[in-house]
Amino acid sequence: MARGASATPRRSARVTGLRAPFYAREAGTGDPAAAAAAQGVPAEASEAERGAADAAVGNGATLAECGRDGAARGGGATAPLAPGATVALLLPASPEFLWLWFGLAKAGLCAAFVPTALRRGPLLHCLRSCGARALVLAPELLESLEPDLPALRAMGLHLWAVGPETQATGIGDLLAQASAEVDGPVPGYLSAPQSIMDTCLYIFTSGTTGLPKAARISHLKILQCQGFYQLCGVHQDDVIYLTLPLYHMSGSLLGIVGCLGIGATVVLKSKFSAGQFWEDCQQHGVTVFQYIGELCRYLVNQPPNKAEHDHKIRLAVGSGLRADTWERFVRRFGPLQVLETYGLTEGNVATFNYTGQRGAVGRASWLYKHIFPFSLIRYDVTTGEPIRDAQGHCMATSPGEPGLLVAPVSQQSPFLGYAGVPELAQGKLLKDVFRPGDVFFNTGDLLVCDDQGFLRFHDRTGDTFRWKGENVATTEVAEVLEALDFLQEVNVYGVTVPGHEGRAGMAALVLRPPNSLDLVQLYAHISENLPPYSRPRFLRLQESLATTETFKQQKVRMANEGFDPSALSDPLYVLDQAEGAYLPLTPARYSALLAGDLRV
Repeated sequence: MARGASATPRRSARVTGLRAPFYAREAGTGDPAAAAAAQGVPAEASEAERGAADAAVGNGATLAECGRDGAARGGGATAPLAPGATVALLLPASPEFLWLWFGLAKAGLCAAFVPTALRRGPLLHCLRSCGARALVLAPELLESLEPDLPALRAMGLHLWAVGPETQATGIGDLLAQASAEVDGPVPGYLSAPQSIMDTCLYIFTSGTTGLPKAARISHLKILQCQGFYQLCGVHQDDVIYLTLPLYHMSGSLLGIVGCLGIGATVVLKSKFSAGQFWEDCQQHGVTVFQYIGELCRYLVNQPPNKAEHDHKIRLAVGSGLRADTWERFVRRFGPLQVLETYGLTEGNVATFNYTGQRGAVGRASWLYKHIFPFSLIRYDVTTGEPIRDAQGHCMATSPGEPGLLVAPVSQQSPFLGYAGVPELAQGKLLKDVFRPGDVFFNTGDLLVCDDQGFLRFHDRTGDTFRWKGENVATTEVAEVLEALDFLQEVNVYGVTVPGHEGRAGMAALVLRPPNSLDLVQLYAHISENLPPYSRPRFLRLQESLATTETFKQQKVRMANEGFDPSALSDPLYVLDQAEGAYLPLTPARYSALLAGDLRV
């Protein structure tokens, strides 16, 4: 692929969609709230600029008009947009997504990246929580959104589609309207924040344990993410394959903003395809692949492909890659380097496995912790709270002991929280951790630091459960089960059993074609590799696992569905300890279990 010349090569990036390439240059991103008031206009602004701002704030302006001259010519049933308004994007990964993101920031408007799979109540919740005044959507989503349109119109939203392929009443063609505007310079004060901590966009959490929350993303975080690929050793001449959704932090902030920081080329794929992956990489000369762990698992589970041996990928960078998949991925597709990282959308801490130690997410060296401080503290799975000493302070873990990852909140490492009521951030901040008055961000993740300082992900605090007086980490159980050749995917979670304290382990299993479920081998394997309390009491055989659009496993939903054979159509099995085997969970065995006649 030819690369375009640029006078400022490190501040530009070529972004190639698999349909058509385009060039995206660095756009100013500013907190639009600051520009909404007349006093937010810099003193050096021209009189015309100040007048335009007053008009926009006083009367409102349409999306395109705010980006041009601030004149308020909007009208109709919905109130015109003013600088500072939030515009929600419901779009797949595409060049249009980037044009709108950067253009909104330039016009003093705040973007909210809405997950494209959301509909009905969750979609309306997200739009309300971030205070959206407009929604821009992809034409191909209109059919599935049809039942939501009355509610969206009732909210008073501006509704635009990116393209003319719509006849729906009240939905405008955004690109046509923008093309009709007079092209002129955009006043610089619109994108000028008052503070580097101001919110410049919203990214929603995955909502695996409830409705998504709109995490506030500051200008500081954007600047920090701009250095992501540079820290990973990626160069301007690299070609980065990005198949993650852009509404996710990994895709937008790390992938796109990180690319802008070094001026590299990004190849955008609107939806991940394991079958097309290697052909895409071969066709576009990809040298760097950004992953989420499950993507690598999908690739190693694919049948052999001749293109997988003739690629130029030298680096795979991402998060959530389990050690077993890591080994299989490198052995099959190498030689290539894997750089595993750890971070959260709303978090103030990140780690890099810069040594390449397999299975680790980073290393707790004294130098790294001096620059990016964090701690692992003892945590009680039963109470869901950190363990404190007699003075009320938290206690650091010992090497090899799972602990809750926390990081001090400071001006350099802030926590901005979420849009909406303050209660949404409840539990995310811990006070008086090591000394009176200190404040730490609670990641909600349990990690282990070994005696060499390597950090390994252990489990989510909500996923680890207690059974028979012991803590069971779902990730550890899943890794043991996934070592069986006939299993392709495993999801481990805890379920409530009447008459028992804690939660019993349950595993949803997907077979690797063309294998069948070998219950005898499975029982022998877990008996040898797992202590009694960690052995799953129930098995659920599925054709595919339920995941979010960002490939996170749906543990909460699965746990709520339980193990009642009359309510589930999937084959179910129960561990009969007296027989020393997994047996079909029939209605009779289910009744015996509830009556206490079948011991789990």
